[in-house]
Amino acid sequence: MTGALSRRRDGEERAWLRGAPPPRWVRWLPVGLLAALCMAQLVTEEKLDLGFLLGAVPPLAALTYGPAATALLGGTVIVLLNVPFMNLGHPGNSDVLTVSFVALLSVLIGWVRSRRDAQLVTVRTVAEAAQFAVLPPLRDRVGTVRCAGLYRAAERGTLVGGDLFDVRRGPTGVRAVIGDVQGHGLSAVATVAGLLGAFREAVLDQSDLEGVAARLDRRLVVDSAEDEHAELFATALLLEFPDDSPVVRAVSCGHPRPLLLRGQEVIELPVPSGAPLGLGIAGLAPLEQLTVRLRPGDRLLGLTDGLIEARDPSGAFYPLRERLGRFSADDPAELTDALWRDVIRFAGTVRDDLTLLVFAPEIDPAIAPEDD
Repeated sequence: MTGALSRRRDGEERAWLRGAPPPRWVRWLPVGLLAALCMAQLVTEEKLDLGFLLGAVPPLAALTYGPAATALLGGTVIVLLNVPFMNLGHPGNSDVLTVSFVALLSVLIGWVRSRRDAQLVTVRTVAEAAQFAVLPPLRDRVGTVRCAGLYRAAERGTLVGGDLFDVRRGPTGVRAVIGDVQGHGLSAVATVAGLLGAFREAVLDQSDLEGVAARLDRRLVVDSAEDEHAELFATALLLEFPDDSPVVRAVSCGHPRPLLLRGQEVIELPVPSGAPLGLGIAGLAPLEQLTVRLRPGDRLLGLTDGLIEARDPSGAFYPLRERLGRFSADDPAELTDALWRDVIRFAGTVRDDLTLLVFAPEIDPAIAPEDD
């Protein structure tokens, strides 16, 4: 997966206090404090009573180092307290014993923290592998369509939320789904997994997008029936880029409309909005398909409402259509990166699951239409 989607905003979520390795300055803090105290005593003629500050070195070391390094720094502190020429405040026996106890306690804390960090790394690795199995990285190109996207789960520390997407090569072309299921975060992951599994099967054996939508709807209806307290539904946009024609076909199940970026012009495609998935659409009004002829250089954007509902501090929604025309990057990954930076500048943060996929189909100029 390229661009902003490949990162999935993971670097922003994994701050030091939430499991990431400590910044370099934190690792150097105990060593720097120890060196600064020794230097201060050596370069000043009047000896300063700085010995009490040495007691802070072992606990600081326990924050970032393992038990061995913490013990080494703690031992160094105890030695310095007993070196006559350092003259670090003339500590008594009780002071040395206190610092020694703090150093031993810091070694224990460093050992416990190292074990917990190792366990956290293992748990995070397993969790990321499981989440990537549900929502694998998007390839740069599927068939004749270049792809990139922006994905951000609302729940901190997760890679998968209530949005879903996939792009697959079918027998007659490339098909894609962008969806938004009921709920957010980990509570929606099971629904996302079920829908993606149904989509990947339907892409191969359904002749049209209406059939794919029916298969996704049936998945949710069956899952809801298995739990009398569950009421599962989702909105979805289905797209198809056929191999034999420079068009895109679109079917909407209550989902926000896609946008066509043609040069600097932004066109909202009038896809008829059908019923959301999970309501038994087979017994409702049939879905209507929209077909749009494409030109060389056209880029198609599918999105979830987390993008258009991002708000600035005054409560105003992000004006995607008005701002999208500013970004003329031909590369889909560059476009998603530019949009993400613009959303963050506008809103500061995004509190809902957010997905944006950009498709750049390769159109042969010889068969491209002159007019829509």
